[in-house]
Amino acid sequence: MPSPAMAKGTPTPWPYILIRLLFQFTLKVFYGTIVVSNAHFIPETGKPCIVCANHSNSLTDALLLVTSVPSNRRNMLRLTAKSTQFGKKTFTSWLIESAGTVPIHRRKDFDGPVDNSQAMADLMKALEAGDAVMMFPEGMSRFHPTIAPLKTGVARLASDVLSLHRHDPEFEICILNCSITYMHRQHWRSDVLVTWHAPMILRPKDNPELLKPAEPESIRAVTRQIYEQISSGTYDSPSWHLVQLSKLAARMYAPLGTKMSLGDHVRITRTFLEAFKDAHEDNSEENQQVHSDVVEMARLQSDLKVYQNRLMSYGIKDDRVRRPLSRHEILRRMAIRLFWSSFLFSISIPGLFLWLPVILVTVYAVHEFKKSGPIFDTFDEIAQYKLVYGLISGICVWLGGVILTLPFALITVFLIPATMWMTLRWMEDCVASTRAFFTLFRLLRVGKRTLNEMRSLRDVLHRKIMELAISLELPPDPEEFFLQAGSQEKGRVMGAWQSKAGYFSLRRRRKRDWNETLRLYDKVDFPDDDS
Repeated sequence: MPSPAMAKGTPTPWPYILIRLLFQFTLKVFYGTIVVSNAHFIPETGKPCIVCANHSNSLTDALLLVTSVPSNRRNMLRLTAKSTQFGKKTFTSWLIESAGTVPIHRRKDFDGPVDNSQAMADLMKALEAGDAVMMFPEGMSRFHPTIAPLKTGVARLASDVLSLHRHDPEFEICILNCSITYMHRQHWRSDVLVTWHAPMILRPKDNPELLKPAEPESIRAVTRQIYEQISSGTYDSPSWHLVQLSKLAARMYAPLGTKMSLGDHVRITRTFLEAFKDAHEDNSEENQQVHSDVVEMARLQSDLKVYQNRLMSYGIKDDRVRRPLSRHEILRRMAIRLFWSSFLFSISIPGLFLWLPVILVTVYAVHEFKKSGPIFDTFDEIAQYKLVYGLISGICVWLGGVILTLPFALITVFLIPATMWMTLRWMEDCVASTRAFFTLFRLLRVGKRTLNEMRSLRDVLHRKIMELAISLELPPDPEEFFLQAGSQEKGRVMGAWQSKAGYFSLRRRRKRDWNETLRLYDKVDFPDDDS
């Protein structure tokens, strides 16, 4: 067997390179911002590595990991996927098989017992060659707010590899955990955070408890460590209800336009989420002080829910309650938003003709797919279908446009994708302006009296949230703190010129709210917990 010094990793197959290039582009079109954090933790090619991540978005999770690993650190990831994805005459099946993906048989897909011995042998062979293999220890993808109990397959695979090298004191294998957090996993132009964690380094001399015959408790201990790392970087909630309240608390703590990174936003939201979860878990404690704190936290959650429901019923944002506008100012802003959205839409019309076939094909494909099964078995694959059908139809539009303009093909081969990209940028701003116009209009309908009532309710809630935030060791002045921390992504606190210049960035539009999607309404609701 090759020693660690000799391992150079499997050469990258050309279909894998093609897939990585295609979906780097496609993911950046579908998602507004993809932030990759701590990529320096990724071991270089030649070091055996098992990559683990939470799994809520089917094939999209794997594509995000593939494109989030710098090619100068790892030449490829050996993927795994459910065996039912193989052997089909579909583009998705071709993608999976061409990338050298290893099929995993799941019990839920077969009537009798399953045998994954060949899959484990293939993964061990890849690790022996110094490759990185990707596994999702939840064992399945699902549209759910909580991470499923992890299977022990990753720990057992690491144990098998360590046991083969029990007499090699220099051998090491690492488990590299990653947390994937989607703002809205299936919606166009939403945002994604990919957080890599410090690798778990395992060696025969340091981890003799993992050498065969390893005790089940030792395997479970490694699995618990994997879970703790993955869950520490994303939302892991017993209900959608708590996710919604945590996001509202985070928006009230760090108000709309606070200049902060997506990672900061996720960490703040997760901090509130963990506090809300702890209150539920402590509800059974006998201690009177604990009980008092739990009651107070339950009251805060109830008040937040009432406030959120009122915001949704009026169709306005918390920021409009926090900073009320005069009737004259509302009308002035409505006129500006209407003019700007009309202008952007008018210059987008030529590009929209190019986007129309892509949108129609994708909407139809997703509509038909949703009818193929229950919500819990299909919603985690919606983004995957949008990506694949959007890519195929987009390539067809590009090729068709080049062929129809053959005398000018050398120009249109670049002009068509450039036009489509700029149209997407303009339409994002157009939709955002239109959404703001309707929000301002609804603000007029709500009336001053109701807004004053909402403002009084918000003031009480904000005071409680700030007290909670300080007790959770969050900065007492988030706007000033994140401004000094140097986060550059967002910007009500930017200077006037810097803010306007960033608005016209060709790379991506400058969002003021990480919750934005390419929709005419604010996406703040979540599935029912009974779904």
